[in-house]
Amino acid sequence: MHATHEKILILDFGSQYTQLIARRVRELGVYCEIQRADLSLAALQAFKPMGIILSGGPMSVEQEGSPRCVPEVFELGVPVLGVCYGLQLMAKMLGGRVDKSAHREFGPADVEVTSARGPFASFKAGTSLKVWMSHGDRVEVLPPGFVAIGKTPSAPFAAAAHETRPFYGVQFHPEVVHTPQGKEMLRAFLFTDCKVKGDWTMSSFIEESIQEIRSKVGEGRVICGLSGGVDSSVAALLLHKAIGDRLQCIFVDNGLLRHGEREQVEALFVGRFHVPLKTIDARARFLGKLAGITDPEKKRKAIGYEFISVFEEAASEFTDAKFLAQGTLYPDVIESVSIKGPSATIKSHHNVGGLPEKMKLALVEPLRELFKDEVRVLGRELGLPDEMVSRHPFPGPGLAIRVITDLTEARLDVLRKADLIVLEEINAAGLYKELWQAFAVLLPVQSVGVMGDERTYEMTCAIRAVTSVDGMTADWARLPYDVLGKISSRICNEVRGINRVVYDISSKPPATIEWE
Repeated sequence: MHATHEKILILDFGSQYTQLIARRVRELGVYCEIQRADLSLAALQAFKPMGIILSGGPMSVEQEGSPRCVPEVFELGVPVLGVCYGLQLMAKMLGGRVDKSAHREFGPADVEVTSARGPFASFKAGTSLKVWMSHGDRVEVLPPGFVAIGKTPSAPFAAAAHETRPFYGVQFHPEVVHTPQGKEMLRAFLFTDCKVKGDWTMSSFIEESIQEIRSKVGEGRVICGLSGGVDSSVAALLLHKAIGDRLQCIFVDNGLLRHGEREQVEALFVGRFHVPLKTIDARARFLGKLAGITDPEKKRKAIGYEFISVFEEAASEFTDAKFLAQGTLYPDVIESVSIKGPSATIKSHHNVGGLPEKMKLALVEPLRELFKDEVRVLGRELGLPDEMVSRHPFPGPGLAIRVITDLTEARLDVLRKADLIVLEEINAAGLYKELWQAFAVLLPVQSVGVMGDERTYEMTCAIRAVTSVDGMTADWARLPYDVLGKISSRICNEVRGINRVVYDISSKPPATIEWE
């Protein structure tokens, strides 16, 4: 799709921050992709990068089996920037020496600029820059032709550059927020050394996507599972813009949705955007399949299987459909090319698997090149209202995993009412956009209470509110006491069945954001 765009290639050596590098580059208006560290020479040449960034990584370059890139990376005639492990690997591969650092550095540090070149081009020599370090090794001897351009008391080569070739390395992470001027460093490398102009915009993405969708789909019909979440909503609107009424959306009401969700989706997509939408009322079916199940993993699997069954039945009515649309995002794609092995299953992913194989439909994934924040920008460009674009993530299994016991319609109704109060009060306080997620959880704990002069023995509701950048880690939100007080008072007074409200102050890790 992006043969005409300027492209930066990021080789992934396993850093937890690799995706952040890509996001920062994209924020600067430059298209980039993440690929395996050991990408072949043929693939490198086919990609035609205007520059290459070598990511950080958790291993030592001296470790047996540590990842390497092909040596031709340094012979392609394009600028190269090494970040942490990337700097050390460049130093080692080009004839320098890397050893264990006498002082391991993890956290904030001050780098003194000694030469205003490469990533430091917009800073004067002698400037002190706050940066975020994370390394146990350091470069002891620079390769031939390299000079130091930045230093710290414990790392004389905290940043280095080749004297005549556009090769640079930094021992810190310019992509993280803890390096305040990191974006300026990336900008200098991209616009000065790689000579990009910054032609990656959402408006150009929309135009190109429409052409690509039309070319792929032809006169065929596309089925799209619409959940009401940001990803599926944006995918649906982009497809509708491209192929009009040959898009058929299917919305499954599984009885596990938030208050008013079904009505909101129907009003928006049918009433406002005139998107063909079939709503399936499957509430009784799902509750029947979930009756008596308390184990969260079994809940997830039961919901997944039933969704496939319901969706297949609904889609089978559209016999001329040839394609299935999915809201796959770029982080999902990156997982398949990462050098890292499969991570331990903490919980099943909520995306529905298995549909294309069973339904014999070709996949259309219009968002597969975008990060979540880019999807939100795209949604705004397509006219999606802000309350939908800025919506907090909602798990695929819905409220099923927020009722920490077996599911009944009564319990779901209690939770739905409590959850609505949480969101109303957080919105009223102007805090919604500051939070990654905020919601209520219904606990299988009953406690004694007093309402009026009567003794009660009712359920407990936990409130969960977290701040996060990408959901990979999260911190519990320091909500004002008066907001928590209003939430607690309203829930206890307005929701019959709850007489106690608690606030969850666990971060991720060690906890997860959801309780199940």
